[in-house]
Amino acid sequence: MKTVILAGGLGTRIAEESAVRPKPMVEVGGHPLLWHIMNIYAGHGCAEFIVACGYRGEIVKEYFHRFFDHHSDFVVDLGTGAIDTRSSASPHWRVAVVDTGRETQTGGRIRRLRNWIGPERFMCTYGDGVGNVDIGALLRFHDAQGKRATLTAVRPPSRFGGLLLDGDRVSEFSEKPQTGEGWINGGFFVFEPEIFDDIDGDDTILERETLGRLAAAGELAAYRHEGFWQPMDTVREKQALEALWARGEAPWKTWP
Repeated sequence: MKTVILAGGLGTRIAEESAVRPKPMVEVGGHPLLWHIMNIYAGHGCAEFIVACGYRGEIVKEYFHRFFDHHSDFVVDLGTGAIDTRSSASPHWRVAVVDTGRETQTGGRIRRLRNWIGPERFMCTYGDGVGNVDIGALLRFHDAQGKRATLTAVRPPSRFGGLLLDGDRVSEFSEKPQTGEGWINGGFFVFEPEIFDDIDGDDTILERETLGRLAAAGELAAYRHEGFWQPMDTVREKQALEALWARGEAPWKTWP
């Protein structure tokens, strides 16, 4: 099953980083966030990807074009240019990198991939958020619901520390917990191919128009994910992800 990663937005809320590269290419622990997201899926056996590019898409294309070389040991004959690859640590992924337009909206990006995906079920997520989502459980849930689309509902991380009070005494303190109420769209979608008929064109916003239409028709299911989920919308959130990775405590690292 193919996994689409939406990686074409401008990333204006993290402009300090995205001014020179698309947000999914901002690095955490020396790797683009896009690499982290792909590893989440590949860790569950899903290793065929379509990256929907837009803003600064040439950076994404160059990254994957040179990926094998950068993860391999080789001998190069400088006289002929012949390269003898001796070993490689490159993962066995298949990655299509597709320019879906600089100004295209999220729904429109998916629609432009119709011929790349074909008449089959596919997964999709945003290129700027990670979580320890159980992809296998998500797919089983989607199967059981029999809907046209499933999104992963998450509890957004709080901007502030959480306190549990016992009178005037703090009985429990947690730094930036997941909020205890309310659910939001966390990406990690499963779509049936009929989803393409619910997208009108490049200007279609997936979240506002397509998902709203599916919800009204009773064709949108929500897989509740109670675990870790974190977007990277700001430099502060990037730094928080960096700190987790540096300490070896990254909850989204579900692969070996």
